[in-house]
Amino acid sequence: MSQGSVDAAHTRMSVPTGSLKQRVLRAGGWTAGGFAISQTLRIVSTLIMTRLLAPEMFGLMSIAVMVNVITALLTDLGITQNIVQSRRGEDPTFLNTAWTVQIVRGFIVWGLALVVAIAIYFGGREGLLSPDTVYGNPVLPWVLAVSSFSIVIASFASTNTAIAERHFNQRHLIRIDLTSQIVSLVAMVVLGLWTGSIWSLIAGQLAGGVCGTTLSHLILPGERNRFGWDPKALGEIVAFGKWVFFSSFVGVFALYADRLVLGGLVQASVLGQFAIASTIVGAVQGVFQKLYATVVMPALSETARNDRPRLREVFYRLRVPTDLALLFVAGMLAASGKLVIGILYDHRYGDAGWMLQILALSLVWVRYGASQQLYVALGEPKYVAFLNFARSFAVFAALFVGFRLGGVAGAIWAFSLHQIVNGLMTYYFNASLKLNDFKRELLVLVALPVGYGVGLCINLLRPT
Repeated sequence: MSQGSVDAAHTRMSVPTGSLKQRVLRAGGWTAGGFAISQTLRIVSTLIMTRLLAPEMFGLMSIAVMVNVITALLTDLGITQNIVQSRRGEDPTFLNTAWTVQIVRGFIVWGLALVVAIAIYFGGREGLLSPDTVYGNPVLPWVLAVSSFSIVIASFASTNTAIAERHFNQRHLIRIDLTSQIVSLVAMVVLGLWTGSIWSLIAGQLAGGVCGTTLSHLILPGERNRFGWDPKALGEIVAFGKWVFFSSFVGVFALYADRLVLGGLVQASVLGQFAIASTIVGAVQGVFQKLYATVVMPALSETARNDRPRLREVFYRLRVPTDLALLFVAGMLAASGKLVIGILYDHRYGDAGWMLQILALSLVWVRYGASQQLYVALGEPKYVAFLNFARSFAVFAALFVGFRLGGVAGAIWAFSLHQIVNGLMTYYFNASLKLNDFKRELLVLVALPVGYGVGLCINLLRPT
């Protein structure tokens, strides 16, 4: 490609406007608003589909989603993060190579999912899987095989989605995500009314994927992707991606550790209570993880590329507001968890209240997710891999020891506190990068008792 072509391509890219602070605030607003609408649509979708389909269909779909997530994480190369942080992130040659690798990976993930589906099929056929279990359901292999094709569809998405994140252009990304969700919802409801089968869920998933991928090519500004294979670009993708791959490989076990361990130690009813409490904590955690990935990481990447001496200052300017919010919410839920559960659910879910109070403390460690995005922005994903490896070991050890010493409550306490290991490691890594500011680290902690006090006041609203 000639220099003139490259320059022309770059002029079509979404050029950032405004100061870094203005763009961060604008992107943060779009991200928070989009996340709120997305969650509302998800709740509406669940309320409608649970009235159209039998409960076992959601059980089958949950297994399919879990397999898809695990296989995707086990082959993760961090292509989007690489484009956001790389100095070559807007080079068409680099982008086309990344797009090609992304598609190849999509087919590999689908192939792995098909292998799992075939194994389940023959396991059921040979009587190795009980027909009374989800894994022994004869429909599961077909559900898994078809639903996993959504990964192939997503792999064709334009790399301009990563460019949009790089330039804080969350407006276009949110529009694409919400439109895809609406298309998915409509497809599910229409087919659900017509067939009343699990295939309505899968059709919605595939329809949403096709919509999102298509819109990424039609709406987002930038160079249109074409197949390409540049050895130098591939080398950079692999060099960055190998640590993301290792990080995801070990991190996937930490992601599902609570369900894997507690599922073998407690009754289904207890695990159900835990799942309710985890859902509430997970919703809070999801908001901040989304902000870290779509706002904090691009901001830190731009600063690392263009103004490295200011990186620590920018890092803490981004972190302090989110730290204060997370610690405040953690304290508030730790005090008022029982009231929250009592308002949202009936008396059968009462134990989820005290579980929520304990699990709320796990939000204290979510704030270190900003540091993980910092390492990616600096092109050092190996630090994230080390943290995930330590977390995987710590969470399994903590859960078993906690359960042995204190039963279910002990296991939940252990799960909520196990990431103290990651916190200490984060301070060590940040010290080596000369990015610690212990004064600010200590000052934000005041939000935890303040939130707890507010939670106690909220408890006064409890009807007698």
